[in-house]
Amino acid sequence: MSTAATPAQRAAGWLRERVRRFSTLWRRSLQFRTVLITLGLSSLAILVIGFTISFTVASNLFQAQVEDALGASSTAAAAAQSALDASDATDRATVQAVTNSAIETVIGVSGSPDIALFRAPGTTPVSLAPPDFLSPDLGGKISPELRERVQENPDTQYWQSVELDGRDGEPVPGVVVGTDLVIPGGAGRYELYIGYDLADAAQTLAFMQLTGAIGAVALIALLSAITLVVVRWVIEPIQAVSATSRRLAAGDLGVRLPAKGEDELAALAESFNGMADTLQARIHDLAELSVMQQRFVSDVSHELRTPLTTIRLAGEVLYGQREDFPPATARTAELLKTQTERFETLLADLLEISRYDAGSVELETEPTNLVNLAAESIESMHALALERGSELRLEAPGGHLDAEVDPRRIRRIVRNLIGNAIEHGEGRPIVVSVDSNATAVALSVRDYGLGMSEEAAQRVFDRFWRADPSRRRTIGGTGLGLAISVEDAVAHGGTLDVWSREGRGTVFRLVLPRVHDPEDPVVAPLPLEPADPEATGPDGGAPVAAGDAPIQEGSDV
Repeated sequence: MSTAATPAQRAAGWLRERVRRFSTLWRRSLQFRTVLITLGLSSLAILVIGFTISFTVASNLFQAQVEDALGASSTAAAAAQSALDASDATDRATVQAVTNSAIETVIGVSGSPDIALFRAPGTTPVSLAPPDFLSPDLGGKISPELRERVQENPDTQYWQSVELDGRDGEPVPGVVVGTDLVIPGGAGRYELYIGYDLADAAQTLAFMQLTGAIGAVALIALLSAITLVVVRWVIEPIQAVSATSRRLAAGDLGVRLPAKGEDELAALAESFNGMADTLQARIHDLAELSVMQQRFVSDVSHELRTPLTTIRLAGEVLYGQREDFPPATARTAELLKTQTERFETLLADLLEISRYDAGSVELETEPTNLVNLAAESIESMHALALERGSELRLEAPGGHLDAEVDPRRIRRIVRNLIGNAIEHGEGRPIVVSVDSNATAVALSVRDYGLGMSEEAAQRVFDRFWRADPSRRRTIGGTGLGLAISVEDAVAHGGTLDVWSREGRGTVFRLVLPRVHDPEDPVVAPLPLEPADPEATGPDGGAPVAAGDAPIQEGSDV
């Protein structure tokens, strides 16, 4: 029972699908990769430059604000000290009034209402000394470290970054500048701290950063658009070359690229068109040569039939009277008959090959049972197999359903494969297997003979090729049987494959679709490599037929 996907599973599936699409687009689109890489590198460069400029401007702006604060604090402290020095107060009330006046002077000159005035520790207590003064906004903002440095170094300014309360109660950046004042009347030294609000500078910096961010986004968008336009301008000719190359590969030899201008792309188009012209001319020459060769083979084959028929008739007359001839002449008559028959077979194979080369082969398909066809071929070649000491066995676990094939051509394939197995089977058993599935039917022929090397197996379907040229054919092959068999298999939309090991034997496997449909994938019902690749014959596990029947008892036929 299936269960509904959870939201997390759906989200994960959606993410995987997007990643898959992105990966596909990244692999297949040069334009997408170029634009994305340019956008990424441009964004990185703009980000680095933006951060550098922002940090530099912020640092310079802050330094300028600190210098302004130090200058204003110095001026305010000097003005207050002058006012205090000009006073000759001798009583508590007068000293307090002078001190308050000095605080107002500091506020007026510095422009900051955040003031703190603390009596320096260690000063001798005096009854005239005014009390400490602290603005509410500086409460808790002056650190002990700043006070300690001011106390240790009179007449020197020190500052510290702090957070002050802004007009709306929100914290804003600021600095506190500390120095000292000497109050008359014996009151002694006091610490003076002035707080400066840097909110305006922070707003200016924020505005500048926002403007820079908007400008960076606009610049990235503009760079993306420019890159896209430039890339399209460069990529489109490359795409045209790719499309034209595919059409050339598909056989449209007349297609060409439009050549415009005198730049590198125009030179590429001209070079490509020159290559296409040369390729078209070469292919045309090769096609004419191929047609001439095919026509030559066909004409020669047809022309040879008439004299060959006459020779065959004369040979049959001589063969029929061979008992009246001397032994040497009788043997000559026998050789004349066999070689004439072989010559006729060779001419027929050459004509068949020329038809395939000319593309003029037409299949005459009909529903055919491959098991029955294999049994008929085994029956017809049973005597030849016994003469060579081999037993033929048919194993058909499947394949009993009909397939749309040309029975004459498939029968020719099976006879070629069985004849080849008899020729090279070294008198050992030969197994013909037939099986099928929903899409295909397969037939394999397994012998336990000499086998072939890997190099020989790759060339076994070549025309007139022999693995061992010194080995004489004993059953009359022409050297074209396997080549014709491959053409017959391909004409049906099937395949003919080979497996072979030296000293272990050979397997030829024919796979045919039930119905020839190029769009329908075909899965082979039989494996190419046998289940007993190490078997060497009857003692190595190969099946051995019982009796002289070509099909054993218990077979599927």
